Amino acid sequence: MLRTIDLRGTRPTQRELLALVPRAATDVSAALEVVRTLIDDVRERGEAALLDQAERLDRVRPSAVRVPAEELEEALAGLAPDIRDAIERTIARVRAASAAQVPPPETTVLGDGAVIEQRWQPVTRVGLYVPGGKAVYPSSVVMNVVPAQVAGVRSIALASPPQAAFGGRVHPTVAGVAALLGITEVYAMGGAGAIGAFAYGVDGIGLDPVQRVTGPGNVYVAAAKRLVQGVTGIDAEAGPTDILVIADDSANADFVAADLVSQAEHDELAAAVLVTDSAAFADEVLERLAERVAATRHRDRVREAVIGAQSALVLVDDLVQATDFANAFGPEHLEIQVRDTDDVLSRIENAGAIFVGAYSPVSLGDYAAGSNHVLPTGGQARYAAGLSAATFLRPQQVIRYDEAALREVAPVIAALSNEEDLPAHGEAVTARFDRR
Repeated sequence: MLRTIDLRGTRPTQRELLALVPRAATDVSAALEVVRTLIDDVRERGEAALLDQAERLDRVRPSAVRVPAEELEEALAGLAPDIRDAIERTIARVRAASAAQVPPPETTVLGDGAVIEQRWQPVTRVGLYVPGGKAVYPSSVVMNVVPAQVAGVRSIALASPPQAAFGGRVHPTVAGVAALLGITEVYAMGGAGAIGAFAYGVDGIGLDPVQRVTGPGNVYVAAAKRLVQGVTGIDAEAGPTDILVIADDSANADFVAADLVSQAEHDELAAAVLVTDSAAFADEVLERLAERVAATRHRDRVREAVIGAQSALVLVDDLVQATDFANAFGPEHLEIQVRDTDDVLSRIENAGAIFVGAYSPVSLGDYAAGSNHVLPTGGQARYAAGLSAATFLRPQQVIRYDEAALREVAPVIAALSNEEDLPAHGEAVTARFDRR
């Protein structure tokens, strides 16, 4: 079911490993021109463009793009008690974990009268995107909103595609969770148009431009994020989800198979990768995987994902080689199910989130662990981080020098400014001491 990449008896270089890692056949650049047209349309025609795009792409025309306050209140009142309880418990956990991501201000004293203050300043306004499509994602509302609130963002707008099944409204569970979190600015808009609306604003519906756009989405959302960079900040170009499991023969094969299926359930392009040093264990996982794929509700979608080019069984000589492969892959979700977890964990450099042990499945992080599930996909974990409170913060340095402290470093400034042929830089210092 999973294609096999056999690395046993080899020691690929880093370049070779990067060429070997399985990837989904998605090309964000191929969507750029289509997306550019959608964003330009929103910039030119505003709400009318968003309504037309919803009718064409979401197969429903909302009565209005901005969700009325009474609709949010109705959605909140309609949340089933068990769902509301689950969301409230998730909010509490994510809020606690997010609070640990806010660095405290620091003051560095370099000498008498020479002080540098480090502070973390939140952006003022953000646009948070919650996808629709094959599933409903109230958990993504929590994962986007709570870190922004913890960071101190004052103005939060949220967008989610209008749903044909609900007469063009945002999914009521998404709307209800937004209201539960105190978000009153919600828009029934999706895809590239929503990202463009966040970046440039839309006159007439109260949508002012934002400073940062976050949230998962499809290839068109990723392409839109790429196009609006420079106008607004983004978290990452999210793509199809992925899971990589490092396991040895001490792991439970059925647990591993269940975890691979759980992420393949998202999308036909989802990646499910097992890396193991035990061929016998691999065979056992493949057997359990076939059983679980056949039994799961979304079996067609899952089967397409696990037989796709982005999914694989990787056989390695040892767990050192396993971690080398994982670091080259840069998984969104990494599970470690081995005897010596600390040794393997110490070698991991690139991963969005790491789930250690048999009882830390990715599904835990998707909902109730307290960690954030908006994570870098498609290998972006090699250079990017997941969504956190820090996403909404900007480090700033506040410099406070008095006259004596500036006088002490004036020769340093003069020497460097002359070397760089920028004499006015040095003169801006000496002017303070050559007063007549």
